[in-house]
Formats: sequence, structure tokens, C-alpha cells
Amino acid sequence: MLAAGVLLSGAAVTPAGHAAEPPPARDPLPSAPPATATALGAYLHYGPSGIRRMAGLEKWLGGTELRVGHTYLPGDVWSNIEGRPEFLEPWTQWRRAREDRLFVLNVPMLVRNEDHLPDPVVRQMLRLGADGRFDHHFRTLGERLVRLEAPDTVVVLGWEMNGITYTHRCGPDPEAWKTYWRRIVTAMRAVPGQRFRFDFAPSRGTDAVPWTECYPGDDVVDILGMDSYDQPPGENFDEMVEQPYGLRHHVEFAAAHGKPISYPEWGLFRNGDNPEYMRRMLEWIDRHRPLYHTITDYCPHGVWQCDDNPRSSEVFRATLSLPRPEPKPEETEPAPEPPTAEPAPDPEPAPEPAEPAEPQPQPQEPAPSEPGTGSGAAAPCRTLDLGPWVHKWLGDSGLCVPSLWWHSSRS
Repeated sequence: MLAAGVLLSGAAVTPAGHAAEPPPARDPLPSAPPATATALGAYLHYGPSGIRRMAGLEKWLGGTELRVGHTYLPGDVWSNIEGRPEFLEPWTQWRRAREDRLFVLNVPMLVRNEDHLPDPVVRQMLRLGADGRFDHHFRTLGERLVRLEAPDTVVVLGWEMNGITYTHRCGPDPEAWKTYWRRIVTAMRAVPGQRFRFDFAPSRGTDAVPWTECYPGDDVVDILGMDSYDQPPGENFDEMVEQPYGLRHHVEFAAAHGKPISYPEWGLFRNGDNPEYMRRMLEWIDRHRPLYHTITDYCPHGVWQCDDNPRSSEVFRATLSLPRPEPKPEETEPAPEPPTAEPAPDPEPAPEPAEPAEPQPQPQEPAPSEPGTGSGAAAPCRTLDLGPWVHKWLGDSGLCVPSLWWHSSRS
């Protein structure tokens, strides 16, 4: 149930209690990655070394790409809140290198932002901001981002405003704070060429004031973020989900207002190395598909740059690393096949029968004389038909057999 006094529509309310004219329609935002394509990042350092360290974290994650570059403008003096070009340029160069990257920039709303100023001083500063006294600083920041070709920067403005850590907190005067937020967004959106998205990111839970009391209106908020560390309120992850203004309230509030969610800051803290928190937070992120999330990666919160959390680090790494291919089995020399007997050589083919050499004609012996005839007289003979092959060699004379033998052999 939403707290009383939450502004549920985008219309501003005048002191007389009447709704003001709705703001003019804005150009549509550039197409963002689909809701299911959550961009991963990590806060590694505020300066250029934060960019250089991304490659090491990506390698540690087995090649998983970091699509979010996340840094913070110093909140000490106005010249730093305006974003010095030499500070912004390395980050905007990184952003321009890939079309699908997000540059996320936390922007303080007031100077002396971490000096723990008392509530009366903060209240006075918020009211000056609501009167437009600081608009030009944010216009300068917007112009510099556009000039550096980062017109689609995600601006996390006045983060964790429901707590007491920062001077730009909401608690001393929520109405002045909301009006001041609206003036900052209006000033930055007036810069030609801008396509900024503004992320409203309280800390989880009630903290000093319910964060819904600081919500400035749907027309000046593009993303609903939440910073959620492993610390009270909430003794375990289930309590972090169900507590008033906790993780579930955040998701439901964003859905009711038609806003994507984000987790600009999250990580370990009071409970030390807590793999259960790490596992449950990553499951929550996977289930609810924020536009982006960035873990705060230094001790005591982190996983890669902090050796104090080895069990949580392993959960983070195993969950977010790219799938690795199965290792190929080691190749071994094939076992020699058992020797086989040499096959017997094929027998040499029998030689083709050679055609017989043509016999030389031999002188015929004289035919024997038949008995009773005189020697020397030619005995009568009978020629035998032995076929053409024999006749080829014997010639036309054939073979003559004495008639006497012929007759006796046939009788």
C-alpha cells in the first residue's frame, strides 16, 4: 500500500492544491535494449582506471561483456558537479565505442555532498535549488555531455535521497526536494540534442524517510532504481524482499508507474561473505530483468577486487560467466592392431600353352612291304583322316597306313 501523499500522476500540484497544466510532450526516448536484455556492469573506480579494469573483470567472467560504464561526479564543489570535460571524456569515449553500451553517471544535487551538514542547512539549500538558483550548473553538465557525444547518458540524480548520508537528501524538506529535482531535469532536457534518462534510485527500505514521499513524478523519471546492499533493514533476503519499501515494493511501484527498474548499486556489506545473499540477489535480478545492474566492486562490497568474500565471489562468477565448452578428451596414439599373418602370395598363373613349334618335315621312312611282296615294291596304303589340325602339320599327304594293317585292325 502506497504511503499517503505520494504523487501518483505526472502533474505538478500548485500551492493552492490545483493541478497545474501538464508539461509539454517530449520527444520519445531513443530505443533502449529490450527489457530482457539486462546490461551488466560494476563500479570499479571513478576515474579512467575504472574503464581499464573492465577488461580484467570480463576475463575473470570468462568473456562476459560489461555493457555498463558506471562512475560518480564528485560532489564537493559546483565545478565538479558540472562535469569537467577531462573527467567525462574517457567515459564518453568508452560509451561511443559500442552502440549497445550504457554510460551511467551518478550526479549529486548539492555541493559539500558528504560533509554531513545539519538539516536546517540542507533545507535552506534545497529551497534555493527549488527556486532555480542552481539550474545553470546542470545545464552546463548537459551541454558537456552532448558535446562529448554522450547525449543518452543515464543520470542517477540525487541517489539514496531517503537516507542521511548525503547533503542532497530528501528528508529535511521533501516538497522542496521534489521541486528541485524537477528543475534539474527541466534544465538538462532543454539542452539541444539531449536524450538523457533520469534514474530515481533510493536505498532499499524505509531508511530515514519512505522513498515514495520523495518521488517527483512520472514525467521527470525514466527509470526506477534501487540501491540494495546486504545490510539492515532485513536480517535475511526474504525480509529484504518483503519489508516496507523493499525489493518487492520497488518492483510493484515501478510496474504501476510504467517504469523499467535498475540496481545502480548493490553488493555485500554488514553480513560479510554471504553466498546466500549473492545467489538470491542474482536470482532476483534474473527474474525481474532490470534495464541494468552494477555491483559495487571494492571491499567490503565486492567480488573481483576484494579477497574478503571468496564464497560469494565464486557464486557471482559461476552465475555470470559465459558457458564454457566441454573440454575435448585428450588425444592418444591409437593402440597398434595385432599383427596378422602375411597373406600367401597368389600362385603364379600357369603359363598359357605355347603354340607348338612348327615341326620340320622329316624324311619318310619307306613304308614296310606287305608280306608276300617283293622288297622294294610299294605296298598299298590307306590315308587316315585325322582332322585339320594334324593335316596342318603333315601336309596334304596325310598319314598312310598299310592296307593290310588297316583291314586286320578293323576285322
